[in-house]
Amino acid sequence: MSAGWNTIESDAGVFTYLLDGLGVKDVQFEELMSLDPNFLHQRGPVYGVIFLFKYPVGEKPRETPLDGVFDYDAAKSRFFAAQTIQNACGTQALLSVLLNKDELIDVGPKLQEFKEFTGAFPADLRGEALSNSELIRDVHNSFAKSSPFADEAQQPATEEDDVYHFVAYTEMGGKLYELDGLQPAPIVHGSCSFEEFPDRVIPVLQRRIERYPAQEIRFNLVAMVRDLRIRAREIGDQDWLYQEEQKRNAWQWENALRRHNFVGFIGETMKGVVRSKLSEGEARYAEWVEEATKTTSTRMTERRKAKRGSSKEDMATEQ
Repeated sequence: MSAGWNTIESDAGVFTYLLDGLGVKDVQFEELMSLDPNFLHQRGPVYGVIFLFKYPVGEKPRETPLDGVFDYDAAKSRFFAAQTIQNACGTQALLSVLLNKDELIDVGPKLQEFKEFTGAFPADLRGEALSNSELIRDVHNSFAKSSPFADEAQQPATEEDDVYHFVAYTEMGGKLYELDGLQPAPIVHGSCSFEEFPDRVIPVLQRRIERYPAQEIRFNLVAMVRDLRIRAREIGDQDWLYQEEQKRNAWQWENALRRHNFVGFIGETMKGVVRSKLSEGEARYAEWVEEATKTTSTRMTERRKAKRGSSKEDMATEQ
């Protein structure tokens, strides 16, 4: 991994334990499988929503947003940071919700100190302070996938590249805000109370998704909510509590696997298989290689045929 910021997944388990690593208490993330406000209400209180989408690389900066209105005063009075470095937008989106909800959430002494330190900064300097925070960067990078083949050189994205971006939605001061570090200021989407947030945010998300082609499905939504184990204990639901504990255990296991480099293990396994085949004799080894080559060739041919067939179906649908 590089000394900068590495890419992390948009995953509820990653985000939950990332905040845990930063010292945040009693917060978790839940994936949204549908744009249903009732789903959010059932998991309330909801502090905000993080939206991952394919970013239009060739899009030029706009004086006014496509939806909503820029609120330049909120950029000064609320925690809003400009994104100044690649790969940090996921963690930045989390902090955009978290540090505007510190009256409801125990964000821990380190993040509280960071917010107070950057409180008088303009958005661009807040972004620089965030990108240079060793604590935040180190915790962020601890959830990056381990890969010996990672290219540490950051190349400018082109219109042909698939580039993804995170933005946050949350309620602040009786209004619904979109917090995007690539925009000059927070975007306000009308009035909204904390309790109304699930009902107000869903139409905004729907309008945003509708701006993409109908076949575009590469979106991801996670909600920042209070630790659901607290709610389960409050109502005495032991089954729910057990399910949440099991989910936490699964998240920890998955996060451990993300950090592990399996290349060495795979290499040793392949060596063991080859040694086993060679012990059966040169002729049997050559026969095994030939069979494997034929099988691989057949599978690749079948995949190409399936891909061509899928493309023809898509074209017919579009027509």
